[in-house]
Amino acid sequence: MSTFESLGLHPFILRAIEELGFETPTQVQGKAIPAILESEQDLIALAQTGTGKTASFGLPVIHMMEMDVRHPQALILCPTRELAIQITKDLASYAKYVKGFRMEAVYGGTPISGQIRSLKRGVHVVVATPGRALDLINRRVLDLSQIKWVVLDEADEMLNMGFQKDLDAILSETPEDKQTLLFSATMAPAVSRIARKYMDNPREIAIGTRNSGAKKVAHEFYMVHARDRYEAVKRILGMIHGFYGIIFCRTRQDTLAVARKLNQDGHKAGVLNGDFSQAQRDAEMRRFREKEVQILVATDVAARGLDVDDLTHVINFELPDDLEVYIHRSGRTGRAGKSGISVSIIHTREMGKIKALERMAGKDFTRKSVPTGKEICEHFLMQLVTNVATADVDEARIAPFMPAIYERFEGMDREELIKHFISAEFGRISESFQHAPDINVRREPRQRTFDRGGRQGQEAFAGFSINLGRIDNLTPPRLMGFINQQLRRKRVRIGRIRIDQRSSHFEVESRYAQDFETFFKGAIFDGVEVKVKTAKKIGGGDYRDRRRGGRNFDQKRRRR
Repeated sequence: MSTFESLGLHPFILRAIEELGFETPTQVQGKAIPAILESEQDLIALAQTGTGKTASFGLPVIHMMEMDVRHPQALILCPTRELAIQITKDLASYAKYVKGFRMEAVYGGTPISGQIRSLKRGVHVVVATPGRALDLINRRVLDLSQIKWVVLDEADEMLNMGFQKDLDAILSETPEDKQTLLFSATMAPAVSRIARKYMDNPREIAIGTRNSGAKKVAHEFYMVHARDRYEAVKRILGMIHGFYGIIFCRTRQDTLAVARKLNQDGHKAGVLNGDFSQAQRDAEMRRFREKEVQILVATDVAARGLDVDDLTHVINFELPDDLEVYIHRSGRTGRAGKSGISVSIIHTREMGKIKALERMAGKDFTRKSVPTGKEICEHFLMQLVTNVATADVDEARIAPFMPAIYERFEGMDREELIKHFISAEFGRISESFQHAPDINVRREPRQRTFDRGGRQGQEAFAGFSINLGRIDNLTPPRLMGFINQQLRRKRVRIGRIRIDQRSSHFEVESRYAQDFETFFKGAIFDGVEVKVKTAKKIGGGDYRDRRRGGRNFDQKRRRR
C-alpha cells in the first residue's frame, strides 16, 4: 500500500496533511499524484465525487509551485461558487506550512472589486468559476500568459451547466505548453470534445467504470401513479430514521411545493432552486450543513457543486430526462467511503428508463413497495418501544419527581399503563397513516404498439432527422426525453427511432409536425447545438440510410 511519503511530496505538505488526518492516498490520489509529479503529459482522471480529487491535483501543484513568482501559475476551473470556496479551503489547508503561498477564489455573486485587488497584489493559484474568470480576463485583470497548469474540475458539470463557450474562450488564453488536468465523474461526449480540442495525447486514469455510479450506492425504485409521488415520499421518509439527504425535483415550483408539504407533515426541510439569491443560497446551505434541516429539496442546477459528504439518501422525486444527470444525483451519497441509497419514484411508463440506468450504472435497481399505512404504524410503534426500552435511566435526576409520578399512576396495572403510554405517543402517526390506502402499482400496464400505417387509433406519424448519434452517447430513452423536454412536456407520441453513428431519425405524431423544428431552435444537447430537419419516410415508416450500424427501435406505448 502506497503512502503520501512514498509519492515524494514536500515535507511541509506532508506535515499539513498528517494534521488533517490523511493516512494513505485514495485510489485516484495514488494514481494521479505521481502522474502529475513525474510527467508534463496532460491527464484525464475519471472518478466519482467524494473520492479525493481535490488533493489529487492540489498536492502536486502546490509541491511544484515556484513561490518566488507572484503571478498565476495554476488556474482551477469549477462549476459553482460553493465548489470554488471548498477547493480554496482545501488548498489552504494543504499549503498551511508553505511559506508565502497565495491564492484567490473568484466567482459570481460577490463584489468583483475585492477579487481584482487580490489578483493585482499577486497570487500563485486562481480558483474560478468560468463566468467570473472570463469577466476578469476581459477586464485585463486575470493574466493567464504564465499558466503552467489548468485544472478542469467537475468538467462534465461545467458543460452540463452551459459553460462550453466560456471554457473555449478561457482556454484559448492559456499557453500551449501548459499541463491540462481534467477531472470528471463521467466521460460525456462534450467532455471528450474538450479533451480532443485542448489536450495533447492525454494519459487517462479511471477509478471504477466509465459513466458508472458510485460503488457504495444502492439503487431502489418505487412505482406509483404520478399523482401519488408526494404520498410515496412521505411514507418512505416515515420508515427511515436519521434521514439526511436531498430530494431532487424538476422545477422550482415543485421544490417549493414538496418542501412546504414536508414541513407541514413534521419534517425539517429546506429549499434550493434557481430563484434564490446568493445570500439566500448561502443561508440555506448553512442550515443544511449544520443539520438544522435534514432534507434539502432542490433542482439539479441549484444543487450542482454542493460538497456534503455524509448524505444517507438521495430521492429522485422524478427521474431526469438526461440519464447521466441521475449518475450525478446518486453520486452525492455514498461518498468518502460511506454507503448511501438512491431512491427513485417512477410512474408506470418509466421502466425503460430504469433498464437504461441499470446498464449505465452497471448495477441492478431494486424494486420496492411503498409502505402501507399499517406497516408505517407498526414500524413507528416498534421503534418507539425500542427507544423506551433502551433509554438510559438517570436515577439521580428523576428521583425528585418520581413520588408524584407514582402517585399519578397508582391503580393502573402494567398493561393499562403501557396502553396509555402508547396511545399518547401514537396519536399523530395513527391519524396520518392508519387508514392510508395502498398506492403501489402492482403490475405494469399492458403494452400496445402504435402502427405508423394507421392501425390502433389511426395515429399518423411524421419523420425527422437530428444531428446527434451514437458518437454523442444518444440512446432512444435520452432522445425521447429530450424531445418531450423541448416540446414543454406535451406527451408527444414517438414512433420509430433509428440511431446512427453521427445522426438519427425518428417519428412523431403528425399534429406536431408543422411547428416541430421551431421547438429546437437554440437547443443544446451535451454541449452540441441541435439541428432538426424534416425527413421523408420510405417503405412503411423505415428510413433510407447507407451508413452501417444503424438500429431501429419501435417504441411501445402503454395504457395509463
